[in-house]
Amino acid sequence: MPIDDLYATIGEAPITRLVASFYSQIAADDILGPMYPADDLAGAEQRLRDFLIGRFGGPQHYIEQRGHPRLRMRHAEFHIDKRARDRWIELMTKAVDECAFPAEARETVLDFFRTMATFMINAH
Repeated sequence: MPIDDLYATIGEAPITRLVASFYSQIAADDILGPMYPADDLAGAEQRLRDFLIGRFGGPQHYIEQRGHPRLRMRHAEFHIDKRARDRWIELMTKAVDECAFPAEARETVLDFFRTMATFMINAH
């Protein structure tokens, strides 16, 4: 399934639940928690939700509000190594599983997340 067909397949509500489930794990996480501003977790959650909705083929709210994602640039200040990447994938996989996406959508989403998380590594 192409990544930009996901929105038509799963819709906005499951993406919203996915991001909420992911962020419910962040504050207590010893690796990822310190990377997220405690006073702006809701903002970070909204930005990821808007980004994923657009990337998965839905409305382009993220681009309308923030422009091109420039993911590496926006995350450059954070020390993202393999350990952080692996934890991000672990927590996101748990969130995906909680949302019970259809099997084909699940694999497409997880492939996308693995690729993007690896792309974000900026430290070794």
